[in-house]
Amino acid sequence: MQALGKFIVIEGLEGAGKSTAVSIVSEAIVAAGHVLVNTREPGGTAMAEAIRECVKADWPDEKVTIEAELLLMYAARAQLVQNVILPNLQQGNWILGDRHDMSSRAYQGGGRMIDSEMIESLRRITLNGFEPDLTLYLDVEPKEGLKRAKGRGELDRIEQEDLSFFERTREAYLAMAEQDQNCVVINTMQTLPEVHHDIQLAIKQYLEQ
Repeated sequence: MQALGKFIVIEGLEGAGKSTAVSIVSEAIVAAGHVLVNTREPGGTAMAEAIRECVKADWPDEKVTIEAELLLMYAARAQLVQNVILPNLQQGNWILGDRHDMSSRAYQGGGRMIDSEMIESLRRITLNGFEPDLTLYLDVEPKEGLKRAKGRGELDRIEQEDLSFFERTREAYLAMAEQDQNCVVINTMQTLPEVHHDIQLAIKQYLEQ
């Protein structure tokens, strides 16, 4: 069945301002008269939320392998897409996702340097070509993003990685954004009013299409 709603995703490193962007975009979509469902990844269903806790937790007695981390991310995504995203899109509802597949390709592919063929295999199995209609990538310099993230509280297992990990992740994000015609890059190193303006402009232009 062809999807009738639209799937919009907010992407970015820690400290990029995704929560604020989600709020701005949500308001615009609802004001345009659409029924909106918000999701987050990993998470969004009971099982996927349990996987989220598993992924983000510290496991002091064992090493979390990069392969296990990757597989858990796609397991959670499969649950969310099949149980929440696709059914709502087919009903004509709009979905706004706080992260989606680009995150795995950036964090596990770029940051963890996992072989791209392994990731592509999982993408084919779990997504079968399903992609967002619009992605807003909030670009922030990793050092500044981590500084902002630390200011809001305790960091989880992935957020505690070293700076080079996030630099590789950002490079992967930027490379993907350049190749994705449905991705808009928002520079979050600007002033807050400028960032908010650019987000509002991006969603306004999309809604007017």
